[in-house]
Amino acid sequence: MLKLSALDVEDLAVISAQMQDAVLLAGGMHYTPKRKQFTLIANRFAWDEQDTPQRRRTGLHFGRVLSVKTLNMQHLEKDEVLSLLSVTFAETDAPSGEVLLTFSDGATVRLAVECLECQMSDLGPAWAAKAVPQHPLDDEDLP
Repeated sequence: MLKLSALDVEDLAVISAQMQDAVLLAGGMHYTPKRKQFTLIANRFAWDEQDTPQRRRTGLHFGRVLSVKTLNMQHLEKDEVLSLLSVTFAETDAPSGEVLLTFSDGATVRLAVECLECQMSDLGPAWAAKAVPQHPLDDEDLP
């Protein structure tokens, strides 16, 4: 089981790699303005277990969140499944910036944060994954 923290871009890249292809319900994300917290619960693909494909229930928490905006998500029902592609951070006025959670089909969540403060924690045992996520090659990757 993994438990990771990120306070800079390099740390967040590690969390992003671990969370790539995590699936979650659109209603599985929560913002608590009074506590300045954004959380989500997902089933992440355990990329470090290539011999036996697995998924793990994982929590992702961002602190010091000032606001949350979404793009291409207003049409989603709470029980629709999203696939997380990446988590990135862009500094705007050090140490503040924006965290971008990019999902398949163009869905995006943008968090305005005072500073980067992220934790990822596996919440329980793994189970066998039905399939290994596949990513088609970009045209640029073709010979």
